[in-house]
Amino acid sequence: MHYDVFNGDADGILSLLQLRLSDPRPSELISGIKRDIALLERVSLQKASSVTVLDISMDKNRAALNALLTHQIPVTYIDHHKATEPPESAYLTSHINLDANTCTALIVNDQLADQHRLWAITAAYGDNMIASAESLADKENLNDVDRRFLRQLGTLVNYNGYGEKLEDLHIPPVDLYKQLLRYRTPFECRDDTHSPYYSLLAAFEKDQSALSQATTLFDSASLQVVSLPATAAARRMSGTYINDLANLNPSRAHITLVERDLRGEDDQVCYTVSVRAPLNNKQGAAAICSQFDTGGGREAAGGINQLPRACIQRLIDTVLAYYQVKEGQ
Repeated sequence: MHYDVFNGDADGILSLLQLRLSDPRPSELISGIKRDIALLERVSLQKASSVTVLDISMDKNRAALNALLTHQIPVTYIDHHKATEPPESAYLTSHINLDANTCTALIVNDQLADQHRLWAITAAYGDNMIASAESLADKENLNDVDRRFLRQLGTLVNYNGYGEKLEDLHIPPVDLYKQLLRYRTPFECRDDTHSPYYSLLAAFEKDQSALSQATTLFDSASLQVVSLPATAAARRMSGTYINDLANLNPSRAHITLVERDLRGEDDQVCYTVSVRAPLNNKQGAAAICSQFDTGGGREAAGGINQLPRACIQRLIDTVLAYYQVKEGQ
């Protein structure tokens, strides 16, 4: 049995979509909420004949990856997150690109020689790789109306992946992938009034009201920190919201905090955290978040799955220190 393991955000879903439009094959699908990245351990060592992994951190899946390779199961790993010393194995084919201006869907697009470039553009928009998406859109000679649609579709697919648990999502990522696989191009979603585009658009517009309760906790030239209400709607909107903040203020870093239902040790209130590096200085987010338990990411964007309230000031200080040092160099 072949397994396809992918992140539940736009980058993961649309990376796999490109691959399977190009190379259809039956597979067992494994995904989850955007923050659920320890996915490789769900692959059965007894059943797997091969595995494709898309847009999940190799570092966070190292033990499960080593187990697959030890069992001589071929693994193709495509990603843009931090990967410390990938294993050396004849059974591992890795395509890891840490460039801050690429994403997994763009890596796949390069491998497929632009076979499904429109889906790659959609994914890049969804992953807030706006300049990279626009560059590909130029090659496609897209007009402004079509660009706006692809950006909106990518944003909606990405928005759907955010939540504390699978029940927070409007459409489970595996189901959303299956629904989108029916369309050879993104524009077919626009033409079909029953496509996921329209249901997600209606849900997104309804969820936007949660942002009226956003509270700014810290605001400086280098950093803005915003707290969102502890609701499913706010969790779903958190990724889109921080990307919008980053696009509006490209010279400073941003943090969003959403209180979790799950409590930490000693019954501490904990938060799901998103961090964005300044778009004018797309580095450091992964290094910052990795200093905290359950943290990680890539150069331009990172997150912490469970940050105790007592650690918020430490996070703020860490971000300020990092970018002030960088600015002074």
